[in-house]
Amino acid sequence: MSGKHILLFGPPGAGKGTQASKLVTLLQVPHISTGDMFRENIKNETELGVLAKSYSSQGKLVPDEVTIAMVKDRLSRSDVKTGFLLDGFPRSVPQAEALHAILEEIGLPIDHVVNISVSDDDIRSRLAKRAGIEGRADDADPKVIQNRLDTYKSQSEPCLDFYRPKGIVRDVDGIGSIDEVFDRIKLVLNY
Repeated sequence: MSGKHILLFGPPGAGKGTQASKLVTLLQVPHISTGDMFRENIKNETELGVLAKSYSSQGKLVPDEVTIAMVKDRLSRSDVKTGFLLDGFPRSVPQAEALHAILEEIGLPIDHVVNISVSDDDIRSRLAKRAGIEGRADDADPKVIQNRLDTYKSQSEPCLDFYRPKGIVRDVDGIGSIDEVFDRIKLVLNY
């Protein structure tokens, strides 16, 4: 059995959400999603939530400092000591550096960075299919999809280069059935 402090990476539409729900059941660790953190803080009207809402309600990106503060707050809770699955963060190298500092400060490692790899063409077809099933408008517009892919490649993908020298990146082929991809993830995590 391997370490359970895991980052989940991959482009939009790679299946991170689907695999995350299966992984947290297998590993019995909390799923930490920045999207969920934003919603929880906004709903509970925390200081960080009010600040985040002041940006998101104007259609602006929430600044790194606010996101990093939310992640730090979440990672300081006792339920993450034995493991966590972090999804949606870091999205940039400065966020990866901040996460590294937070985890060093609280004495937690990152054991694995699971990178679900899917080609751009497969992403486009997956998102178009998801748009039809879930009615997500952002998945139906080819320009929006391309912008999301470009943003991932320019901002998030370089995080993998931050982690590769540490020897913790686990590349997984994201093509195939949900169970096939999950089996590959279990294999790289030694489960």
